Amino acid sequence: MKSAMLEVERLEKRFDGVRALAGFSCTVREQEILGLIGPNGAGKTTFFNALTGFVRPDGGQAAFRGQALIGLTPYKAARIGVARTFQILRLIRRLSVLENVLLTFPNQAGERLRNVFFRPWTCRRQEAGSRKSAEGLLEEVGLAEKRDDLAEALSYGQQKLLSLVCCLATGAELLLLDEPVAGIAPEMIERILEAIRGLPRRGKSVVLIEHNIGAITQVCDRVVFMDAGAKVSEGTPEEVRNDPRVIEAYLD
Repeated sequence: MKSAMLEVERLEKRFDGVRALAGFSCTVREQEILGLIGPNGAGKTTFFNALTGFVRPDGGQAAFRGQALIGLTPYKAARIGVARTFQILRLIRRLSVLENVLLTFPNQAGERLRNVFFRPWTCRRQEAGSRKSAEGLLEEVGLAEKRDDLAEALSYGQQKLLSLVCCLATGAELLLLDEPVAGIAPEMIERILEAIRGLPRRGKSVVLIEHNIGAITQVCDRVVFMDAGAKVSEGTPEEVRNDPRVIEAYLD
């Protein structure tokens, strides 16, 4: 069995008395795709927000490769290797597809004014490397021909695919994907699932929130079912799908 990349123990979070996370625990292994399913309000996105610094849990702990995540700001969580997408896409709509990807590369020399004036060749060399990498990522997912289009000109499915590419450009080892195939056409679903399926070959681990049970079954190694902020069931996609507690709460 592969070692754990992420270890989460008894996370708690309340909003105005509502228990959004109720002692939630889980692990994510190296090069694994873990599905996270459950009804609306089950606490799935709150779990992502807690891991990435968008909300502060009331209790519990989480560690990525042994380093504490709870208490880190979003940019610090990304810096140590945890990146995410959002249900409401956070692309810069008036920038091009390529520019959106370029902005997500970390530690760019040109972000420091001193480098711009005293190390311009270093900045240009790094920018050229980033552009080549960005174009390569867009080519892999079939968006290369859209690289000069504004992000807002893409279809909704293409925007979701671009959001995934931006996640990859951060270099993060753990990707938290929040409903990456919700609300898009079937042909785009297949393209996105194909991209997600290939992530472990890049050395990535994935936690995938999704209501599309077919998509979960296709790409996930394990599945966790949540309800009312707590873990109800865990196992292979088939085991969880056939769990009577899951059928009663969600799938029936």
